[in-house]
Amino acid sequence: MTDIIKDSNRLFIGNDVPTDYQNPNSNLKVHSVVKPLTEEEVIEVVKYANEHNLVIITRGGNTGVAGSQTPFLGNEIIIDLSLMNKVIELDKETMTLTVEPGITIETVQKYALDHGLMYAPDPASKQSTIGGNVSTNAGGMRAVKYGTTRQSIRSLEIVLMNGSKLVLGSKNIKDSSGYNLKDLFIGSEGTLGIITKVMLKLIPKPLYNVTTLLAFDDEVIATETVINILAKGHIPTALEFFDKESMKYSEKLLNKKFITQKGNAYLLVTVDGNDLNTLNNTLNQIHDISSGAVEKLILTDEEAVDAWVMRDYILYGLYATTKFEMLDEVVPINQFAEIIKYTKTLEKKYDVKVLNFGHSGDGNVHTIMIRDNFTDEAWPAVRQGFLDDLYQEIYRLGGLISAEHGIGVYKQEHFLKNTPKANVDAMRAIKQALDPKNLLNPGKIF
Repeated sequence: MTDIIKDSNRLFIGNDVPTDYQNPNSNLKVHSVVKPLTEEEVIEVVKYANEHNLVIITRGGNTGVAGSQTPFLGNEIIIDLSLMNKVIELDKETMTLTVEPGITIETVQKYALDHGLMYAPDPASKQSTIGGNVSTNAGGMRAVKYGTTRQSIRSLEIVLMNGSKLVLGSKNIKDSSGYNLKDLFIGSEGTLGIITKVMLKLIPKPLYNVTTLLAFDDEVIATETVINILAKGHIPTALEFFDKESMKYSEKLLNKKFITQKGNAYLLVTVDGNDLNTLNNTLNQIHDISSGAVEKLILTDEEAVDAWVMRDYILYGLYATTKFEMLDEVVPINQFAEIIKYTKTLEKKYDVKVLNFGHSGDGNVHTIMIRDNFTDEAWPAVRQGFLDDLYQEIYRLGGLISAEHGIGVYKQEHFLKNTPKANVDAMRAIKQALDPKNLLNPGKIF
């Protein structure tokens, strides 16, 4: 390995591997950590791993919450792509931006905006990397209008486990030229290949965006209002739901109060476009639809930025103050209110505090199970019962176990239990064809 990476600051072997790459819940140790600068280095490391039958785990910003980037077997090579973080090309005529996989979503968004363009996906974790976003098909708050990461990928370059390289997709908008292999790798959580280059689709930056905050006494009325807004043909840029209890964690971390203290549940709605009168008219119509709201605020630009930051910081507030498990379920949008109600039923059944926030415009709920009052011995049984019940109901409603975080290891049991065997067999066949030795992130997804 030292013949491939000669810089000691980019290669750590055995006892020299930093602790933050290890699994804190396991005594098993990784073989090595490699921080490549080029695709050529990635290829050489992959060939080395293949020759020595060493498992590879690819890592970027390490912000994943499903365990996809976590070592569980011992003796793995971790390829950390965070130093492959450059912009390669901006093509304004085709509105594409080609980048390395270790670049953060925050950097990409700022770069695009600085050039009068916008990268539409907006995951909450701004330090997550583009490679990680592709690997989980990250969604975020603008997915209701602009789609998930998948809809903003023009092309990928992938290194396979045998050391060969695939170039998938192109600058062309349409493609009916054979199998769509590009989409196969999006959301594959590092189990099929290693991303070394990504071509992103950009869009013209909208001239205006305006935001309204709707407060409700009852969270079911709030979630039912979402359906009414969408049913009238309004497609907001973002349509976020969160409850008052969730916002308290952001308030505590930031040491400031949310813009309103009225109500128990909120919808934060942003619309964008190039005609300000049309946008303001849209917000007025949304207010008319939201008859159950106890407060309706049209926010100034400064207030809107502050409100969105506080929404983003709910998760950071939870990390800072409590132990919890965050779920990532998605249901058809007409079942969003139903699943919120059901989580409250489980809250009483298992005597566990439940918070809900999420992307209500596309049916993606982040249910939070707070485990503060449970010992390490008591928690597993409570967790198992809660998840068994919740996921059974989600699938009954036509939903799925993950919208944007992936399966990893933490959702694997319920994914396999609720996914048709024929589907899982097809995934395993694809995995076997592309990675016959099962060396790329084994034990994840299935």
